Amino acid sequence: MTLLQRQGFFNSLILYAGVALGFINLGILFQRFLTIEEIGFFNLLVTITTIYAQVASPGLGNIILRYFPYYRSEDKTHGGFVTFISLFGVISFVVVTLLFILFKTPITNFYQGKDGSPLLIKYYYYIIPISFFTLVFTILEGLARTLFKNVLSAFLREVVLRIFTAISVLLIFLKWANYTDFILIYVLSNAIIAFILWLSMMKEKHFKIANISKELHQEKKEIIRYGFFTVLSGSSLALVQGLAIIMLTLITTQSMAFAGVYGTLFIIAGMISLPAKALSRTSYQIVSEAWRHHDMAKIEKIYRKTSVVQCLIGCLLFIGIIINKQHVVHLLHKPEYDQHFNVLIMIGMAFLVDITGGLNGHIISSSKQYKFVTFLSMTAALSVFVLNFSLIPRYGMMGAAIAYLLTMTALNVTYYFFIKVKFGFQPIGKAHAHILMISIISLLAGLYTPYFDNEYVDFFIRSAAATLIFTLSAYFFKVSEDINKVINQVLFKTINHV
Repeated sequence: MTLLQRQGFFNSLILYAGVALGFINLGILFQRFLTIEEIGFFNLLVTITTIYAQVASPGLGNIILRYFPYYRSEDKTHGGFVTFISLFGVISFVVVTLLFILFKTPITNFYQGKDGSPLLIKYYYYIIPISFFTLVFTILEGLARTLFKNVLSAFLREVVLRIFTAISVLLIFLKWANYTDFILIYVLSNAIIAFILWLSMMKEKHFKIANISKELHQEKKEIIRYGFFTVLSGSSLALVQGLAIIMLTLITTQSMAFAGVYGTLFIIAGMISLPAKALSRTSYQIVSEAWRHHDMAKIEKIYRKTSVVQCLIGCLLFIGIIINKQHVVHLLHKPEYDQHFNVLIMIGMAFLVDITGGLNGHIISSSKQYKFVTFLSMTAALSVFVLNFSLIPRYGMMGAAIAYLLTMTALNVTYYFFIKVKFGFQPIGKAHAHILMISIISLLAGLYTPYFDNEYVDFFIRSAAATLIFTLSAYFFKVSEDINKVINQVLFKTINHV
């Protein structure tokens, strides 16, 4: 098993464990022990802190991935690279935080008269520490990725953080805590996972705090310029995903209630992209290393493979959600989700489009053409803002979902043609046509499987029928060499044990 496969495998296990915990939290515990407005505010809180951390960390994640390979050294000082990015991160965070405090009144005034607005006013300053610990974690995670040691960071973010969240909701159920305690625990849990990751990095002595080297001093302006360009693209992409929740809370009178429903459906639809996230954690660094050595053949190979694998697995997960609609709605426990289920499907299609694009955005951002990503990301953010502003008043949550689908489609199509023209390769081929055909057949099989009175039996048989048809078809048509190798290995081991 290659490094890419091994890292992808472990990250996949962690991410799926995380999604299981996330679904327990969001789909079961939140829906039963929190009000829809409280769920909405939590979704808004996560959205704002994500954007806050993006803006306050001027492209540090991308800076680490792009420039660290050039400064890596055997003595673990790395030319003072860690010192440089730490100072850069602290200074930028202080500046953004001062602006956040200064504009508190205008921001909170936007929410006056909306349902749930007292929650934002009450917990406004809680956003600052959560954003800070998110920033620290992002820097440490970026450094871990450069060493291909990203399993712990994935475990902390996807599993440990969700365990703390589950505990805090259960404390509310037991009446040992209230909503304020829930938010405080969330702040503390973000601090804990950042501390654990820092402790691990220090224990293994991968990095030493050192003076900034003369070479790094000479390059710092270029690095900072790159960081600001990529933070614009990073924050823009965060806005593309999160702007719907913010605008639903601003434009509609249902404010936090709409944010609660839409945010929940968005996260469930996001399950489709989990394999892509697992794969990208390692693939990003490999692409960055390939650019360093001008290995275009490797970049093209990874580009094609990730597109096929991500599309294949994403389609299977999307089918699973659609054919099990009644079970998903039943688990969510609130009637609002039944009437808005089509919103989930629309968002799911957007995720499918995005993951089929593979590593398109990173391929460009880690090249000398990175400024194009910034321009396109800002255009996408502006586009989704205009579309949300136009569609939400008319169609509500569905308007937000349509805006997201249109924006992600336009973004990925543009990436596709840019890479094809500029670098001479593209990921789409016969395999994707096979995936489309297989998906349609498997979807129909799942939808037309007879219903069983027992919901657990129905879920199992329906899912098994669609999965079996999908997997066998993908194996027969040899859609992905990597997937076929994994299946062959499993079959070989099974036969040997018989």
